[in-house]
Amino acid sequence: MKHQIARLRVELLHIKPTIWRQVEVNLTTNLRALHELIQAIMPWENAHLYQFTIGERVYGEPDPEDAAGGQKIYQAKSMRLETLVGRGFTEFEYTYDFGDNWQHRISIEHIGVAMPGVDYPLYLDGERTAPPEDVGGPPGFLDFVEAMADNRHPAHKDMSRWYGGPFNAVDFGEPVVAATVRDIAAKRKVAMLAFERSRQAR
Repeated sequence: MKHQIARLRVELLHIKPTIWRQVEVNLTTNLRALHELIQAIMPWENAHLYQFTIGERVYGEPDPEDAAGGQKIYQAKSMRLETLVGRGFTEFEYTYDFGDNWQHRISIEHIGVAMPGVDYPLYLDGERTAPPEDVGGPPGFLDFVEAMADNRHPAHKDMSRWYGGPFNAVDFGEPVVAATVRDIAAKRKVAMLAFERSRQAR
């Protein structure tokens, strides 16, 4: 049986020029696994909380304090892309780091059949470098880019020291991102094969 895949566009909001990535994933992918993939392709450092907002529901990592505060958080691992597609969703939001508040638009661009011999997820394309962690959200990132681009800027030396070197807004290390996604695909393939063997052994 051939597996279905979804082509996704992940776009960081409130920043121009647009920072975006395009990937293909199995429709069986759950939202926690999608979170881990987004961390790899931007890339982020997975050092903060996250959530997906889909319609009126929020998915993430539930905490007892959420319920006490009157907010219902659903388990990210309990929702799969195939269910969202079945319910008619073609777009939803992913937020990473509630302090810097990095909001991403996730668009389901296409549903198709997996290519023979290809392991998913698969990195396809992207443009521009994502902001560094803890830079202060979109306004802080704009200040950071301005300072890093001008050696005479009053904050250039401090920003360079904080960042650890020069910042290239265009070259985000695409070969490394693609290789990281290939590693994720290989690990998920091994896990899936092990799961299938365990089912057959029952």
